[in-house]
Amino acid sequence: MRPVHWQERGHAIDTAISRMVYSYMGYKVKLLPPAVLFLDGLHDRLKAKAARSIRLLQEFGPSLREPHSKKVTDWPGLFELRVMLGHDACRFFYFWHQEHLYVVTSGYIKKGMKLNRRELERAGLLMRQHTEGTGGTI
Repeated sequence: MRPVHWQERGHAIDTAISRMVYSYMGYKVKLLPPAVLFLDGLHDRLKAKAARSIRLLQEFGPSLREPHSKKVTDWPGLFELRVMLGHDACRFFYFWHQEHLYVVTSGYIKKGMKLNRRELERAGLLMRQHTEGTGGTI
């Protein structure tokens, strides 16, 4: 067996990484009406940043981690999509629904250090309604 030159080894690693990334691409993201209304109400720059975060979720799915996404403690299956622009911070709540589908329930402008409990309960209710088949129309 001949030794592999470092450039050949690097190419093999790059090829393996690109195959791995492409195999995880192709997730679908569905925004429920409350999430669409919230997104439409954001100012242009924050809306663009939020749209980018949603595209990242679509591209990376379960591989998306902090600082973009974080699991919500005490709410099984619920995650927050974290959007920051300067001092502006907003959060979208989402969950995994089917094999390649993520559902974004709602969003809000974050004003303090902790998640807004009322918004969290709303997202949990939307998640429960959607998974039980009522479509999450709150």
